Amino acid sequence: MPRTIWSGAISFGLVTVPIHVVSATEDHSIHFHRVHLEDMARVRTRKVCELEDREVATSEIGKGYEIARDQIIPISDQELRDLPLPTAKAIEIVAFMPWESIDPIRIGDGYYLAPDGQVAAKPYKLLRQALERSSRVAVARYAWSGRERLGLLRVRGEAIVLHAMRWPDEIRDPSELTPPPVELSDEEIDGALALMDTMTRDDLEGDEFRDTYTEAVAELIEAKREHREPPVAPEPAAESGQLVDLMAALQQSVSKAKESRGENAEHADVHEMPKKRAAKKQPAKKAAAKKTARKPRKSA
Repeated sequence: MPRTIWSGAISFGLVTVPIHVVSATEDHSIHFHRVHLEDMARVRTRKVCELEDREVATSEIGKGYEIARDQIIPISDQELRDLPLPTAKAIEIVAFMPWESIDPIRIGDGYYLAPDGQVAAKPYKLLRQALERSSRVAVARYAWSGRERLGLLRVRGEAIVLHAMRWPDEIRDPSELTPPPVELSDEEIDGALALMDTMTRDDLEGDEFRDTYTEAVAELIEAKREHREPPVAPEPAAESGQLVDLMAALQQSVSKAKESRGENAEHADVHEMPKKRAAKKQPAKKAAAKKTARKPRKSA
């Protein structure tokens, strides 16, 4: 059982669900120590008081807010815990929303909410099934580590998951990153859609979703431990420096995607639309009558 991060309750309306929070993810990355390269001894961070020029113990360290360079207001952990917030001991649900209406950029780390004892079993199951049947998620407020946060509750299997969410003012405006205006042809858009079709998956299982970086680091460590040469990285393809033919790149991408899936790549799904024949000149009235408005392409 993972370590409990926080204990409290979920509250929605007058219903209270005692819960404890555990991490929903595991870190399988390879971590390194900082060492002195001359003798491989560990290099550690020491906490030193700037005024007394001495190392201080953890028990002597607290929080402080700097108002000015010569004025710092001390704030204790107990004072933060005693803040008059309704969310200090509870994850307070404030709204229910369709999952599709949540911008993924606002969603952060995930935590499992486990029912705390037999008394929590029934209201926990009630909330989980209500979320599942309604196809909605819950938006909640809660306070951890000295700050109030926004969260999202959703169902995963038999568990309720809490995702940390960013406040609206924490999301930067992307308008300044908008690329300059360009023209796209229907053939290029159809080519991109054909490539998406060949790359569509129903799950995230397979070698494409393996952490090859961690595997490569592990192999590097093993090679050095055995005093042998580590694997050599392949040379990256040289860039031509020329402008890419977008249609040709799409054609090649579709072919490669099909080959990787074991499909026949002889005929790619990207086809240029036939060129329109030049229309014969007609009297103005007849030509106007034959014109038809082109339907706008629906945006994705």
